[in-house]
Amino acid sequence: MSLSPSTTSARSGAQTRDPLALGVGARLTVSVMSDDYVAILLTALADTAAASAPGLVIESDDVSTYVGGAEADVLAYIVDLIARVSASGAHVVAHVQLSRGCPGELTCGLDAPTLAIPDLTPLAPTGVEATAQWALYPLADGPGADHMSHIMPVIERAKAAGVARASRHFVTELAGDLADVLGTVADGWLAAGRSVAHVVTHVTISTNHPDADAPATEVAR
Repeated sequence: MSLSPSTTSARSGAQTRDPLALGVGARLTVSVMSDDYVAILLTALADTAAASAPGLVIESDDVSTYVGGAEADVLAYIVDLIARVSASGAHVVAHVQLSRGCPGELTCGLDAPTLAIPDLTPLAPTGVEATAQWALYPLADGPGADHMSHIMPVIERAKAAGVARASRHFVTELAGDLADVLGTVADGWLAAGRSVAHVVTHVTISTNHPDADAPATEVAR
């Protein structure tokens, strides 16, 4: 089951009012283990930008790519880009950070426009199997803030979706189709945003790993 937006119909129902003003966006770095990595990355970046939703802000530099806009459009871009790079068959690692609400110079409170969560339609399967390590940061800092009260329900949602595979140090491990993995990340990000004005989530995704089924190992001391 996927909970993320569709690349063909990214928007459904309500949307965040003025998502750029609310700081909705992502920053991602994609690494591909291939001698032909320059051509693979540049082609995927160009093709993904050409297929992206109108109005999406895309800025690439020598470290990462920033994507700003409506939540559904941002997620559709990320899934599309990673899937295109993964189509090379090479091992791919992507670091994705999603943020929503009150970053830096922005100020906002727990009002309806801030906490209005868009409806996201499911993504079609990509056919790309992915594993990921995911962390969620609900940045509630007021009196009585209880971060785990926002994090634990999200982890349970990931388990119910059949995507959560294991708990690791500081992260939850996810596995499944790329669309389902990122859909779970998006679901948790937005679920926490229903009660916290600023939510950040970070996920590291691996596709085409040469030994994807190998268990985690611990170095003896």
